[in-house]
Amino acid sequence: MQPDWPAPVGAWCSEREGGVSTGPFESLNLGAAVGDDPAAVAQNRQRFAARLGGAQPVWLQQVHGTRVLRLCADDLQAPPQAADAAWTDEPGIACTVQVADCLPVLFATADGRAVAAAHAGWRGLAGGVLDQTVAAVCHGAGVEPASLNAWLGPCIGPEAFEVGAEVRAAFEADVQHLRYAPRPDGDPRWRADLPALARARLLRLGVQHISGGHWCTVSEPSRFFSYRRDGRTGRFAAAVWRLG
Repeated sequence: MQPDWPAPVGAWCSEREGGVSTGPFESLNLGAAVGDDPAAVAQNRQRFAARLGGAQPVWLQQVHGTRVLRLCADDLQAPPQAADAAWTDEPGIACTVQVADCLPVLFATADGRAVAAAHAGWRGLAGGVLDQTVAAVCHGAGVEPASLNAWLGPCIGPEAFEVGAEVRAAFEADVQHLRYAPRPDGDPRWRADLPALARARLLRLGVQHISGGHWCTVSEPSRFFSYRRDGRTGRFAAAVWRLG
């Protein structure tokens, strides 16, 4: 999937087809810690990397936090670090995040000089992972948030994302993006619109150019892995890299 944005950078989001994994991980599973055959994951990651126009993906050890790494050439050979976002201004390095219902968010400066990728589940989003990513890119590249492009990838959709009171409380400032939908026994539940919550956060941060956010991982099993739908499943990935 090619992000539909005007950013002058390379970007790619994988889907489920095109790999060698089998069973619940069929077929292009890129997750190394989900129970899949390591040899299959390695081959899938090679296929994913081949789509990146010569850039090399840097994989993160994602922990639903807010840490943002600045990537350099040394990170191409280093073990994965615990973080949920990364940015770089060096060509040939692809900032990459894995998801299976959480929201992947890609960033690029207007001139394509710096790029970033963030893994935004509800915990990371509420904790400020997008805030930290925007701050890191803007400080490092010397730009303002208004000059950034952001693309929201596939994630769990608003009709499928049932959440409890703790999630509603975490997004008190954007409660309009959570629809009250109690269970038949009266147990209070809400349906959360994760892309809308991310868009609202980005707009408050000053990011004006936002696209994507139209795909539901739960409702399209042939295209996307979904942890909420399947439990034991694989991961797809989104990557962005500087050209030149």
